[in-house]
Amino acid sequence: MSLSGRVALVTGASQGIGHACAVKLAGAGASVAVVARNQQKLDELVAQISAAGGKAAAFVLDVSDEEQIKSVFKSVLAHFGKIDILVNNAGITRDQLVMRMKRADWDAVLSTNLTSAYLCIQQVISSMLKQRWGRIINVTSVFGQTGQAGQANYAASKAGLIGLTMAIAREVGSRNITCNAVAPGFIETAMTATLSDEIRQAGLKAIPLGRIGAPDDVAGAVCFLASDEASYITGHVLNINGGMLMG
Repeated sequence: MSLSGRVALVTGASQGIGHACAVKLAGAGASVAVVARNQQKLDELVAQISAAGGKAAAFVLDVSDEEQIKSVFKSVLAHFGKIDILVNNAGITRDQLVMRMKRADWDAVLSTNLTSAYLCIQQVISSMLKQRWGRIINVTSVFGQTGQAGQANYAASKAGLIGLTMAIAREVGSRNITCNAVAPGFIETAMTATLSDEIRQAGLKAIPLGRIGAPDDVAGAVCFLASDEASYITGHVLNINGGMLMG
């Protein structure tokens, strides 16, 4: 799955799934723009990729800010000359039962998880159309497929990403641009590290493979969808959940 000569941009790249995706894409030969809010973590990631012989550059961005998105994507295009692969991974949670959920927490999650993906796609789509090649990969969630009590905002945002994926796939497929999603299940990240042991054990019982996933499990799928080997796959949601959800 060589990505030599390709340029990838990964949002939320400072940790977890985004970090693993950036490392995996760089390992496959892509030059990677790593994007997140934390400059120090991004610099450490760039150093890690460079030490392994890869190419990467860091760009600080809060994806909830439309003007920042426009500015940073212009900077990435100026630095690398193009963006072939977009991985919309940035995401947050603001959990609460819907009867107590504050409008600000609803808006923050929808803005970061869903609206940012739409805005980022808008920034890359023109150049992808001109070069007649592109890969857009949205990181959704098993909870966008099943729902989750206490996460109405998060589940709605991730379900919205699935609809967005299919709509974009239909819009740009004729220009050799694919748009797919990966739907991770229970993955060992900073977001899941705060869960109680009771919740973790209950989660494990629902996973036929009997283990919590690793960020690399997701990154491998993202790398595949970004490659020429996946050129006839679009509008698809690839489940990466150990069997937690089937069908």
